[in-house]
Amino acid sequence: MSRLLPCIIWAFMVAVLMGSAACAGREPSALAETSAMPTADFRAGQIIDTTNGRPISFEELVTRVLQQEVVYLGEEHHNRFHIEAALSLLNRFSRAGRRPVLAMEMFGWESQPLLDRYVQGDDVNRQDFLSQAGWTQNWGGPFETYEPLVAFARTERLRLVALNPPKPLVRLVAKKGLEQARRDADWTRWDMQHETIIDDPSYRQKIFEQLRACHGGGSDEMYQTMYEASMVRDEGMAKTVVSLVESSRSVADAAAGPVVSYTGGGHIQYNLPVPQRVARRLSGAVRQTTIYMSSYEQGRRDDLSEMLSGKIADYLWLTPVTAEGMPRRCR
Repeated sequence: MSRLLPCIIWAFMVAVLMGSAACAGREPSALAETSAMPTADFRAGQIIDTTNGRPISFEELVTRVLQQEVVYLGEEHHNRFHIEAALSLLNRFSRAGRRPVLAMEMFGWESQPLLDRYVQGDDVNRQDFLSQAGWTQNWGGPFETYEPLVAFARTERLRLVALNPPKPLVRLVAKKGLEQARRDADWTRWDMQHETIIDDPSYRQKIFEQLRACHGGGSDEMYQTMYEASMVRDEGMAKTVVSLVESSRSVADAAAGPVVSYTGGGHIQYNLPVPQRVARRLSGAVRQTTIYMSSYEQGRRDDLSEMLSGKIADYLWLTPVTAEGMPRRCR
C-alpha cells in the first residue's frame, strides 16, 4: 500500500472529534501499458478516465454521469477548487433539466430539519444557521469554503441532505467500541438498531495500514475502535445515500436526481468505503460513479500515476493547488 496518498484520514481521531474524513490506501494493479497516460501530460484541469488513463472533456463527463443514480465527489477538505468543480457539475445538471440531490458530509443527521428550513428560505439567518448546525463543533474551518454549495441548493431549491451520522454517535464508537455502542440509547435514537455494520477484510487492512503509517505507536485496541467508528460513519452515509436513491426511484420522475454525494476523498477511494456499502444494500442494482478530486503539482507525477494504476476512482479530476498548499502526505 502506498503511503503517498493523502493522510486526510489518520487524523481519524480528528475525524471523530473535528469532522474530517477518512481515507484508505490500496495496492495498485497496473493498467495496460498501452492505455497508461504519460506522466508528462498531467496538468491541472484534466479529468482522467481511470479505465484507460486518458483525459476526457468536462462535457463528456457530464454526459456520462447524467446516466447515473449516484455521483460521488471526493474532495480535499476546504479546497475551493473542488467546491468549484462540484458547482460546475450541479449547474450542468440543472441546465439539463435535472433536480440533483446534494448530500454533504459536512452536516450531521441531527441538522436535517434545519437544512430543510434554510434551503426553503424560512426565516433562519446565516449566523443562526451556523450556530444551530454546530458548524464549528461538528466540522470546523471557515464555512465560507462550503457556503457556495449550500447557497446553490438554496437558490435552486434543491434538496440538501446531511450525510454524516451524528458526531456523538461516532465518537461513542471510537471511545467504547462497536459492541458497547450498540447498547447505548443513542444507537436506537438514530435508528441504527437494525443496521448491519459489515467488517470488510480489505477495508480493515487498508485502514489499519494507514493508521500505522500516519499515526504509528498506537495500541491495537485503539486502532480497532477507530476502525469501527470509521465503519459506522461509512455505513451511516451509505444508509443515507440508499434512502435517497429509493426515494428518487419511487417518484418515477425522469428529472429526479442524481444523488450527488460530497465527501472527503477517503470515503470513496477504491470503492471500499461508501460506494461498496451502497451497492451491497441495493444488491448491486445501482448505477453509480466515483470522481476523486486531487490537487496537482509537478512533483506529484508518481503519486498520480499510482492513483491511476490502482484505479482510485472511476475518474480523477486534477485541480490547481490552493494557497494553503498540498495536503500532508504520509511517507
